[in-house]
Amino acid sequence: MPPCPALPARRRASRRQTHRALAALVAALLGGAAAGTAAEPAPPAGHPAGASARPLEAPGPQGALAGTLQDAGAGRPVALLLAGSGPTDRDGNSALGVRAAPLRLLAEGLAAAGISSLRADKRGMLGSRAAVGPEGPHTVGAYAEDAARWVRRLRTDPGADCVWLIGHSEGGLVALLAAQDPVGLCGLVLLATPGRPLGTLLREQFRANPANGPLLPALLGTLDALEAGRPVELAGQHPAVQALFAPANQPYFRDALPRDPTALAAALRRPVLVVQGERDLQVLPADAAALAAAAPAAERWTSPAMNHVLKTAPADRAGNLATYADATLPLAPGLVQAVAGFIQRHTPAR
Repeated sequence: MPPCPALPARRRASRRQTHRALAALVAALLGGAAAGTAAEPAPPAGHPAGASARPLEAPGPQGALAGTLQDAGAGRPVALLLAGSGPTDRDGNSALGVRAAPLRLLAEGLAAAGISSLRADKRGMLGSRAAVGPEGPHTVGAYAEDAARWVRRLRTDPGADCVWLIGHSEGGLVALLAAQDPVGLCGLVLLATPGRPLGTLLREQFRANPANGPLLPALLGTLDALEAGRPVELAGQHPAVQALFAPANQPYFRDALPRDPTALAAALRRPVLVVQGERDLQVLPADAAALAAAAPAAERWTSPAMNHVLKTAPADRAGNLATYADATLPLAPGLVQAVAGFIQRHTPAR
């Protein structure tokens, strides 16, 4: 999913309700798991009590990138957490109805296991709003550049010979792209990361939502054009199509659509852990299998009851979706231990 359409700064506040309506339209169009009443993501609820969590900034293109460092102490492994698609904040919450805080919970669990981590707001959002202007860019390629900025920062504070990238959902694609230049990287952990190109996923999601039937020709034709790198004129299209493929979002799609996660994984020469839940409504076990098969040094960890927000979920769809809004639920059993154990086994001795 792309970020919400950008607006000039002087108009953004007066059109906040329009942004919310567009976000809801996009979620409904995709039949997304988090479809519902969209709202501006709340600022992070402060840094957790105690000396282990503190704010940290890295230089961005125009202003600072802001995050929370969960510091497990000197000499410990260090990881960078990369959030999923759209307006997702540093804790893993989203304006599209996700309030499960999976990245905050993961950071806290890793710290308890002796692993420091940094989770950050994306460029142009919340604490990182000054990093770029309204025009962006807000693309997978740009987010990978920001990941490299954070890696350089973390190697000096808290200090590490190398940094782990932990990407959730689209954040896994960002991690794969950033790792094509492996300098300063220990390895990758891919959480619920698609193993198929975005175009393949979107076509499947469009076709899976029965309400999209009348819109399919426009949706698929627009995807074909963007995949080929061409801008698309949307005059006369359905409002939902215009919202998803708005001119401000088209650079995101032209950047993301050609990227093949398995090809990126095949080029890696660092340890990789592929993590997948079998009750994920958005990413399939087949995606994890494809990534693990492609990456030369990959391991897999699978949870039979974990869903896309890394929580234990019931088998029914409604119960699964209810977990997306509940930060009080713990992460799926064994997840933190699997990630922490992998990082500890494969972090080079200092």
